[in-house]
Amino acid sequence: MHHFHRGKRSVLMAELGEERSSPEEQQVQEQYEHGTSLSKQRLFDLEADEGSANAVRQKADWGTIWKLAFQCIGVVYGDLGTSPLYVLPGIFPDGIKNEEDILGVLSLIIYSIIIITLIKYVFIVLAANDNGDGGTFALYSLICRHAKVNLIPNQQAEDREVSTYKLDLPKRNTRMASALKYSLESSLIIKYSLLFTTMIGVSMVLGDGILTPCISVLSAVGGIREAAPSLSQDAIMWISVVILILLFQVQRFGTDKVGYTFAPILVLWFAFIAFIGLFNFIEYDPGVIKSVNPWYIVKYFQRNKKKAWISIGGVILCLTGSEALFADLGHFNIRSIQLSSCAVLVPSVLLAYIGQCSYLRKNTEDVTDAFYKSIPSKDVVTRHDLYQNHCLFRVFIDAEPMYWPQFVVAILAAIIASQSLISASFSIIQQSVALGCFPRIQVVHTSAEHEGQVYVPEINTLLMLACVGVTLGFKNTLTIGNAYGIAVTFVFVITSMFLVLVMVMIWKTNIILIIIYVLTIGLIEVLFLSSTLYKFVDGGYIPLLFASTVVSIMFIWNYGYRKKYMYELENKIAMKTLTDIVSDERIHRVEGLGLFYTHLVHGIPPIFTHYVSHVQALHKVLVFISIKSLPISKVPAEERFLFGRVKPGELIFRCIVRYGYKDSRKDQKTFEELLANQLKDFIGEDSGAEDRQRELALVDNALRDGFVYLMGECEVMAANGSTWVKKLTVDYLYNWLIRFVRQPDEVFLIPRKQLLKVGMTYDV
Repeated sequence: MHHFHRGKRSVLMAELGEERSSPEEQQVQEQYEHGTSLSKQRLFDLEADEGSANAVRQKADWGTIWKLAFQCIGVVYGDLGTSPLYVLPGIFPDGIKNEEDILGVLSLIIYSIIIITLIKYVFIVLAANDNGDGGTFALYSLICRHAKVNLIPNQQAEDREVSTYKLDLPKRNTRMASALKYSLESSLIIKYSLLFTTMIGVSMVLGDGILTPCISVLSAVGGIREAAPSLSQDAIMWISVVILILLFQVQRFGTDKVGYTFAPILVLWFAFIAFIGLFNFIEYDPGVIKSVNPWYIVKYFQRNKKKAWISIGGVILCLTGSEALFADLGHFNIRSIQLSSCAVLVPSVLLAYIGQCSYLRKNTEDVTDAFYKSIPSKDVVTRHDLYQNHCLFRVFIDAEPMYWPQFVVAILAAIIASQSLISASFSIIQQSVALGCFPRIQVVHTSAEHEGQVYVPEINTLLMLACVGVTLGFKNTLTIGNAYGIAVTFVFVITSMFLVLVMVMIWKTNIILIIIYVLTIGLIEVLFLSSTLYKFVDGGYIPLLFASTVVSIMFIWNYGYRKKYMYELENKIAMKTLTDIVSDERIHRVEGLGLFYTHLVHGIPPIFTHYVSHVQALHKVLVFISIKSLPISKVPAEERFLFGRVKPGELIFRCIVRYGYKDSRKDQKTFEELLANQLKDFIGEDSGAEDRQRELALVDNALRDGFVYLMGECEVMAANGSTWVKKLTVDYLYNWLIRFVRQPDEVFLIPRKQLLKVGMTYDV
């Protein structure tokens, strides 16, 4: 059993605040470097398997990789795979003026998919994962671990000893990496900017989670007009709404079941679009293969100038869902996504676009419905050599016209397309809640085998209502496409910004490679963003309006959370005060084991004295519990609990329970058993022989009398003299949010019958 050396009394007194008059962030950083040492406990057998689930998933055998690769087709690739439904109509909203423009656009699509989806996301961004988890917060957590940019000053030296906290860094050190790290750590403005940018990224992913179902389902359902031209747009809209509602109702069953259910349909979809694309390529104009020459992009811009730049806002739609490759990584693993992307996704989608463009070279008037118009009719197919020479091919075509099976699969694929961003939304909200950047809401772990697979009921309902509202409000895919492009490109640019920081500061990548990345991928994404912003008034305002709402909620919550923490840190009680309380004969010592919950990891919160003055009683065994979220995805079970003795000679302890943002909370009965066992283990190693037996006997007696949970219920109010903005933010907005979210005792699964709450007002 490994132990940290227990801190001396002077260090403990410093922790309690006796020797610190101002606990500002600079002083807390000293604690980060020379923090109080606490005892690291042994492996919790009941959690061991789950605690290493993520590591197992990322280092899986090939059998598991193939299984996950199949699953991720049904969860991750729906959005990218169904983009051929609506991309070309979005690029040519006014029709095709010059047949050569088709080659330029196809070249843009091919190289956009290769550069952004394949090179950037599949082979670069996935490597910037946080112990197997992806998304905007994963990048932010990597930066927080390497540089002290977290605005909550709760770091401890022991945090860096957690195995998953450590970074596998290159041995070399560079001046640029050191200079960047110093700049991030020394500037409060930069720290706020990083947090604010992360919040924007989160809000844009949620925006994608709203717009993806709308545009995918509307595009697919709209294809029924090929068979029923008299069907109105309103009818298509209401059919889409019903499908969307049903889609969100199945989310509660979990990614695992949804993935296995949807994956076969997506495999069939990719087979269909690849086959039809190849057929159209051979049948109409094989010459479109010339578009692999990027010079056609240059000629396209020379001919169309501003119109070509505006059309890039439609090209970006072929990349929608690329961000889901990273955001959904926690549900699967890197190798499975890379394997299925290279083997299934990219070849199928490229063949689909090549086939559509080949068809449009001979039928330019059909661009407004390019996908369904390009599906081979029975007359076209029966004239083809493939039909004449292959009997199996004839049987398939004769049995059913191509349109109907493709239409049915398109509907199913469009429904599935929504799954990738819905799953990504759940994952990123889970991370935000754990790191104190989103109001406390319920996170349900839907798979015992893959712990990263989660379902968030409140977010699911919010996304469903927003999807229905957008579908009813806009009715067509063109306006939704304009909005979609802005959400997607914002996520692209934010990811690249964070990735460059990771390259410089953590990976210590060669400066030449970083410059190449910025001047190629970075400039391409900025060009995409500028084009999509041009369509702001034509629906582009939707994601920005939604993002401003979500960012406001996140910032208000995080601001109030930080103010509460800093108030407790600045007003923590001194060792002398604690000594006076313990020795006061008027304070009755009651039987049982009291667990006093506090946010602080350094010192005792001021509400403790408030509790004692009103209750006039203390439990014979008292443990201050701090539930702490580390900026990592998972904390190994054997490293979760840290124990320390607050006051020598007294049965008053501190226990810091550390979680990653992907960890699930155990039921309270299991938590109590583990806590009791680890407390006795700590006493057994911390005390002398005589004291050990006495203290263990007292703890056993306390455990027989049961646990009592003590929790402060603090109302945060702006202090006198605060600005009206601060009063509005704290007194009204933050406190309004608190009333509508889960309370701490619900989050920590505390039984109500054993709970005692003490109220107090914090003037921040």
